Amino acid sequence: MKKLPLAIAILAMSASSALSADLAARPYTKAPPMIAAIYDWSGFYIGINGGGGSAHTCWDLVFPGGSIPQGCHNSTGGTVGGQVGYRWQSANWVFGLEGQGNWADFSGSNITPVGGNPFGGGSIRTRIDAFGLITGQVGYAWNNVLAYVKGGAAVVSDKYDVFFAGAVADTGKETRWGGTVGAGLEFGFAPNWSVGVEYDHIFLNSKDTTLAAVPAGAASTIHVRQDVDMGLVRLNYRFGGPLIAKY
Repeated sequence: MKKLPLAIAILAMSASSALSADLAARPYTKAPPMIAAIYDWSGFYIGINGGGGSAHTCWDLVFPGGSIPQGCHNSTGGTVGGQVGYRWQSANWVFGLEGQGNWADFSGSNITPVGGNPFGGGSIRTRIDAFGLITGQVGYAWNNVLAYVKGGAAVVSDKYDVFFAGAVADTGKETRWGGTVGAGLEFGFAPNWSVGVEYDHIFLNSKDTTLAAVPAGAASTIHVRQDVDMGLVRLNYRFGGPLIAKY
């Protein structure tokens, strides 16, 4: 009878040793690595923009055999519009194409010089009421932050007026084509949404334009030189998946 407790004790010790050996032999398993979410700028997007700008414009009155400088002025004001485009991302590089159209109210004037000048003693005014940009983009992304440069074609709608004693004497309107360069910084603040700031410069070729007479004046031809600088705040919505999971 005394052998039974001894046998039970031996079995218990054997089970304990086997369990300890089992625990010691269990391999260590590392925690799974964290997943880093990478922002993806690829896809079609549409957005709105708004800001301000200034157009520097110089006039010359043109006549057979010469011209008379009429001075320069800055046409300043606000603008609002929209843009649509497509971007594709390769590693950290981002490439894109974009079309933009804006309404504008950039207006400015100057007094014309006197002395042998048909416009002398009056004032000339230039107003930009719309513009469009068609550009390509190249950018570099740090996850959800994108810096880019852009360049392409620009088109501007200009209106010209000559005033004497507060009345319009000559007027004209034209569409002018030129080029544009710019740079921007954009931040993805939510899936598919981004906000950014952008600077654009528009340079337009010098061009002769005919002004039509109104009852107070006579028809005339002017030579116009113009460029435009503006700053915009932009909000975009992108169609497509915003994130890529990367281990």
